Amino acid sequence: MRHNFGIRLWMAAVVLSLLFVGGPISAEEKKSSSDKVAVVNGDVITRGDLDRAVDFGKRQAMQKGQPLNAEQLAALEKDALDKLIGIQILYQASKKAGNKVDEKQVDEKFAQFRKRFPTEEAFKKAMGEWHVTEADMKAELKKGMVTEAFVVKNFVDKTTVPEEKVKAYYDSNPQFFKQPAKVKASHILIKVKPDASEAEKAEAMKKIKKIQEKLKKGDDFAEVAKASSEGPSASKGGDLGYFGKGQMVGDFEDTAFAMEPGKVSDVVKTPFGYHLIKVVDKKPETTIPFEAVKPRIEQYLKQEEVQKEVKKYIDNQRKESKVEIFLKNAS
Repeated sequence: MRHNFGIRLWMAAVVLSLLFVGGPISAEEKKSSSDKVAVVNGDVITRGDLDRAVDFGKRQAMQKGQPLNAEQLAALEKDALDKLIGIQILYQASKKAGNKVDEKQVDEKFAQFRKRFPTEEAFKKAMGEWHVTEADMKAELKKGMVTEAFVVKNFVDKTTVPEEKVKAYYDSNPQFFKQPAKVKASHILIKVKPDASEAEKAEAMKKIKKIQEKLKKGDDFAEVAKASSEGPSASKGGDLGYFGKGQMVGDFEDTAFAMEPGKVSDVVKTPFGYHLIKVVDKKPETTIPFEAVKPRIEQYLKQEEVQKEVKKYIDNQRKESKVEIFLKNAS
């Protein structure tokens, strides 16, 4: 399936998002800031908070190769402000309910977050780009953990998904549970540059034909590949592992899928050069059994239900809250 299933994983994402969209500015800074875009029951959301939220959304869009135009940026800003208000409402509700976390828990969460970066330099670079200190980050993580406790207790733990609904989703979405046909193959490659001369092509063909003769005489494919192949898989005896359709270049893929296990192909030309392909195994398309994916579907549907209920709660609480918005076109 192509969904993010874990409720806990989703909540972890919420906590981390607070780090970026929750406004890592200290309380003192917020009190003194006149550049506010909203106030939620007396708590200020600053322009800086919103800019960080928008920047986070822009980075996500860019990572997906989807740069935003002016209209989309305006919509992103409005949506980001709505999320900031919703997060603040949840956080206030959690504090009112008495939810707390100790500093040890915050330090542990911070250490986990820090491990997401490959080096200390990468971590410090990210902090500089986000304009935050470790104290800011820990404060926002603490806020996120307090909010998470409220959501888990009041929504996650109270939400169940009937088995018939899980089965209905499985039956209605067969495309998510298909295991495509796969081929396990090895190959021997003699490279030919795209701009190779006719003489160079002829020399490469001569090499691959000599190798082909060795295989016809019974030489071991893997050993010949190790000794003669010019591809990156040579050290593994030419082993490419299992692959599905769309993972290899056209002629190579078409040949491999048309062959029977144990057979060696004739010379196959691709943009990389000349190949000899040996099919080791084939797996037909299958459907993952319901019982094997049932827990994941249940988690996914539970996540959807929790998100829906949290949104409903925020919408209702917002009606009862004093929310002032100072951003144009965002009310």
